[in-house]
Amino acid sequence: MRNLSYSEKLAQWISGLTYADLPVEVRADAKLRVLDILGTTLAASPLKSSAIMRDGALKLAPGDESRILGLGDHAAAAGAALANGTMAHALDYDDTHLGSVVHISAPVVTTALTLGEKLQANGEQVLTAIVAGAEAGCRIGSVAQKLFHQQGYHATAVVGTFAATATAAKILDLNPARTANALGIAGSQASGILQCFNDGTWTKQFHVGWSAHAAITAAYLAESGFTGPQEVLEGIQGFYKTHAAPGKQHPERLFDGLGVRWEYPTTSFKPYPCGHVVHGFLDCVLQLYREEGLRADQVKSMTCPIADWMIPIMCEPREIKLRPLTDYHAKFSLPFTIAATLTFGRLGVEAFSDENIHDPALLGLAEKIMHTVDPDAPTGVRFKGWVQVETTDGRTLERVVDDNWGSVSNPMTPDQVRQKFRENASLILGPAAIDTLIEQVGAIEETSDICEIVSHCIATA
Repeated sequence: MRNLSYSEKLAQWISGLTYADLPVEVRADAKLRVLDILGTTLAASPLKSSAIMRDGALKLAPGDESRILGLGDHAAAAGAALANGTMAHALDYDDTHLGSVVHISAPVVTTALTLGEKLQANGEQVLTAIVAGAEAGCRIGSVAQKLFHQQGYHATAVVGTFAATATAAKILDLNPARTANALGIAGSQASGILQCFNDGTWTKQFHVGWSAHAAITAAYLAESGFTGPQEVLEGIQGFYKTHAAPGKQHPERLFDGLGVRWEYPTTSFKPYPCGHVVHGFLDCVLQLYREEGLRADQVKSMTCPIADWMIPIMCEPREIKLRPLTDYHAKFSLPFTIAATLTFGRLGVEAFSDENIHDPALLGLAEKIMHTVDPDAPTGVRFKGWVQVETTDGRTLERVVDDNWGSVSNPMTPDQVRQKFRENASLILGPAAIDTLIEQVGAIEETSDICEIVSHCIATA
């Protein structure tokens, strides 16, 4: 008898997982993830890119199976998932599993809510499917940490497709063989290149929507009997060969402690709506702002030692990062995000307005912010921040943050996550609806039909 492939082993675990198998702390953490993604999705729904995605999704997949969050339009489940997933990631405010550098919750939560609405799934089914998909995705991505980025792929796009597919398969209650086929089919849809970092266009946010769309496609094809390669991950032309740059891989991470040691709760929440790899630097800047009284007009120069692998994402080409073309472009500029944080004493959604990304004062401050390679930057599951400042009055200031705020070593509290949701949701919902959602998601296991939660995620104005 042949040995089971990676995807077959994962499929057995995914198919067999029950709500009762989830430890209390995993359930509690997953509920906060759902609330967080609802907030980032709702906050993004007024964006121009969201309106355009909504229009495209309705043309691509008209129907009445599921709703587009915030906006309220009905579409076929795959089309609604495309729109919901895209909005969930549109502000780059959704959590990141640092061990794989994957925005793991956005694809699985939007897939679960969208397909769950079509199927009228209950809260236990939805939460179990979210954890199953996210846990599988965290582990798939951890095998080749950062190697997807180095190959030019967006790790969230390619790994997220497998994670979301596991979620869709779980909600459809596929057996292990069909779940493995769904994962095999997902491999041929795992796509998303990072060229958008260079011009600020919208495809990065689309990647999450595509993962959710691809997941529903893969799961329904597998349910119908369509097959996919069983060695989709480890095969000679499988995912780890085609999508990861040459380098050391860690296949042992895929199954080590699966179902006993949980990776998903180690995922880092995002307190700032920008590229996650620089959050530690923003923590440093805010410490100097609050503790040393540092202000934008006091900066003569600032140097940021940074991990070499982060430089192509946030720092170079420098001339492009100094003059962001769009709000999304600005989210992936180390100098702009630091300049905005120091200017406003915070970094919220409003920092990336068209007015701000073209503000001469902000751009002038950004030019004073330089980067250099940090030879001692951590290579593992930590996002370090380090800033060195020379002030106009002759002071030298420095801060180092070893673990970014929101990470497992420097966590946001549940109340801080809920407050983030309130701020995001308040952009389109009133206080009563926000309170209701916090209560409903906090007791999601008692929900007999996930439509009850979705119904409160639609703007009434």
